Amino acid sequence: MSNVQKLLSGAVLVGAAFLFLGTGGPTVTADEARTLVKQGAVLLDVRTTGEFAAGHLEGAVNVPVGELKTNLAQVSAKKDQPIVVYCQSGRRSAAARKILEEAGFSRVVDLGAMSNWK
Repeated sequence: MSNVQKLLSGAVLVGAAFLFLGTGGPTVTADEARTLVKQGAVLLDVRTTGEFAAGHLEGAVNVPVGELKTNLAQVSAKKDQPIVVYCQSGRRSAAARKILEEAGFSRVVDLGAMSNWK
């Protein structure tokens, strides 16, 4: 395999990883997230229950990302109700956003890391 072919193969793999995992970056600013929550959006923390117990954003509902597919009812949202999702670093919230969108939730935004709320 030539160096060019190796480079192209690597680029394809990286692109596929971004499509599968998401960028992990926020899709909404803190101000936008606060406005959505004030207007009735569900604030969804997808960290573990231990992380949630150690501290979370006021009013957040906790459904760990690993349990999200089987516990969608705990999200307490209608399919067209806005949901603001967050986690510790942004990786799990990106995965959660994808899970929710695949389940038919149409207004999911990703705050990314909880620290972005500042």
